[in-house]
Amino acid sequence: MRVGVLADTHDRVPAVAEFCRRFREAGAGLVLHAGDYCAPFALRPVIEAGLTLAGVFGRIDGDHEALRMEAARGIGIELFESPHSVEVAGARILLVHDIGDVSERSVAEHGIVIHGFTHEQRMKSVGDSLILNPGEACGWLYGTPSAAILDLDTRKVEFLTLPAKEWPR
Repeated sequence: MRVGVLADTHDRVPAVAEFCRRFREAGAGLVLHAGDYCAPFALRPVIEAGLTLAGVFGRIDGDHEALRMEAARGIGIELFESPHSVEVAGARILLVHDIGDVSERSVAEHGIVIHGFTHEQRMKSVGDSLILNPGEACGWLYGTPSAAILDLDTRKVEFLTLPAKEWPR
């Protein structure tokens, strides 16, 4: 099963919409989001694309209830406090905004850990756990919107970026 992975969308709706389009093309019907949507309207591209989403709140997500109300407009969109553990297609996944907020033991108890906060695309293994940061979907800090597609069966990651010259800050 393939899933789309986002973090740090920070209201950049056109970039989120483009990533949702790419997720659908790649056969991913579920998005895992590591927080910092910012405003409720940042969820609209996910809803409009007909994708399901499991996500956690980040540090910049001020009005959690408004975000939950917008999420309720879609089908299968759930937002949780960070960190949150989910099981998808037999994979135990920890969603957390800032990986510094969880213990090494929590990381070790999950096969996959998805986080955001740093805005940098990264992937590494710690023991048997795959740790993935899809980067910043907004592209505000580093100039290139980024996301990832994760194959839960093979644990292979495909990093996605939108060309900086087409997506200026």
